[in-house]
Amino acid sequence: MRIINEARLHRFVRKHPAAEAAVLRWAAVAKVGQWRNLPDLRSTFRSADPVCECTVFDLLGNSYRLITRIHYADETITLYHLLTHKEYERKRWQKDCDC
Repeated sequence: MRIINEARLHRFVRKHPAAEAAVLRWAAVAKVGQWRNLPDLRSTFRSADPVCECTVFDLLGNSYRLITRIHYADETITLYHLLTHKEYERKRWQKDCDC
């Protein structure tokens, strides 16, 4: 998979260094992923959940949420947001997922 907007991960890690290992691990696994659909994805990332048109990943024991849109046919993952759990709960990110 190709990650679009990957720079967002690095900016987030600079602000939240505790998330670095989990974020980098997610990115490394995602780049080699060859998923065709959500069940395939969940074989790798069990916490991946569909939310409207997006896929949300829980990172570091649910401390952080990664909001993405996955285009399986194009093998791309577009990053929209990487948020703390508290920021995620505000639901401001949902406009990007066509909710």
